[in-house]
Amino acid sequence: EVQVVESGGGLAQAGGSLRLSCVVSGFTFDDYAIAWFRQAPGKEREGVSCISRRDGSTYYTDSVKGRFTISRDNAKNTVYLQMNSLKPEDTAVYYCAARFGVAGIWDYEYDYWGQGTQVTVSS
Repeated sequence: EVQVVESGGGLAQAGGSLRLSCVVSGFTFDDYAIAWFRQAPGKEREGVSCISRRDGSTYYTDSVKGRFTISRDNAKNTVYLQMNSLKPEDTAVYYCAARFGVAGIWDYEYDYWGQGTQVTVSS
């Protein structure tokens, strides 16, 4: 059974930091690209960042470049999203997703999803 479990969300002040974790199980982790998506109230889900399965190539949407860092620990089946210099507009439910093969930033490309973790940034 495939499981994708996010953690690390919470409340932060503007300018603060949070680190999200995504633990996956049920498949060969290093065969899968992992991405973080987010969905704010009343908005469509958007791709935030993704990381390739083996060489660690990364992608960030423009609004988080220089503030967020994605990384993966294949030994722990875990992907992290370090979020620094948080802004109120980062407030959203953050989802982790996995897909076999190459990384992408469109949600329809991903097969396995977590339940999401709430991130709230106060001004």
